[in-house]
Amino acid sequence: MTPDLPELLNLREIEAAACEVLPPAAFAYYRGGANDEHTLRANREGYAALKLRPRMLVDVSQIDTSTTVLGVPLAFPVGVAPCALHGLVHPDAEVATARAAASVGSLMTLSTMSHRTIEEVFGAAPERCWFQLYLYKDREVSRALIARAEAAGARALVLTVDAPHLGRREAIIRTPVHIEPGTVLPNIGPRTPGREHLDDLAYFDTLLDPSLSWRDLAWLREQTRLPVILKGLLTAEDAALAAEHGCHVWASNHGGRQLDTAVTALEALPEMVEAVAGRAEVYLDGGISRGTDVIKCLALGARAVFVARPVLYGLALAGEAGVRRTLELLRDEVRLGMALCGKTRVGELGPELIRRSQ
Repeated sequence: MTPDLPELLNLREIEAAACEVLPPAAFAYYRGGANDEHTLRANREGYAALKLRPRMLVDVSQIDTSTTVLGVPLAFPVGVAPCALHGLVHPDAEVATARAAASVGSLMTLSTMSHRTIEEVFGAAPERCWFQLYLYKDREVSRALIARAEAAGARALVLTVDAPHLGRREAIIRTPVHIEPGTVLPNIGPRTPGREHLDDLAYFDTLLDPSLSWRDLAWLREQTRLPVILKGLLTAEDAALAAEHGCHVWASNHGGRQLDTAVTALEALPEMVEAVAGRAEVYLDGGISRGTDVIKCLALGARAVFVARPVLYGLALAGEAGVRRTLELLRDEVRLGMALCGKTRVGELGPELIRRSQ
């Protein structure tokens, strides 16, 4: 029996409850990482190695968790990261996720690989959506997606750059996810003649362009006036190049699903923030399950963080209400953690708050 949402006190409990209701293949699809899953585990475990140095005798009767990302106001510094195929876990799919995010003052990054159209999702959460895309071998597919996202009201484009090919995700190979016959990918189906229906996740790998390079950013910038964020960077060198190309930076190892034993975004964050030197906003995803994780990322220079798996688990449990519960738990933990650290605004969170375990 699935517990009521109020009985679930943290994101780990939401994940455990989702494991009980999701088909094993769907749970494996979302939970799994690449190869031996070293990076997947490190994403979570890295936060415990950072200790907080709280200040005392500070008036914390009023806590302000709000911030902005590229001019979009957030009630707290957590957004929804792009994740494919929300319809595998709930019929309301990405529409429910977007509504929940907007209802708590967050925002959603819609995956190209969504069950619902760009227009449906953005219409459910006006001014609260970014759009994630890949640059495909057929640039016309990407061009059409950009035009649709702009017309629907996207506030930014998030270009995933760490997937020239899909990583080897053995949990998915071992337990293939079941795709209902006739399932349509509405964002790319009309632009991929003969493959409008998704019957094989491996087919997506054939669309990706392994020749993608920094030179292609010029083409992308010609297609849009929206801010561009490069998702999947993990080094100071690439962060600096992103800023030089007029792009913002999203530190990510794709949830541990691409290159196993890659550094975590948390490990890479300080050098990336230093390399950007204020020329771009820096975001992060990977392994976040507590409000203190969020606080640590902001203290090390992230503008905001993003979560995906916890959102999918909440969606699986209770649709829009489950996503809202997930985000509210993080919001409340951030507020409490800030108070216990003696910080009243997110702008007060700095590196002096952090001590690394020896």
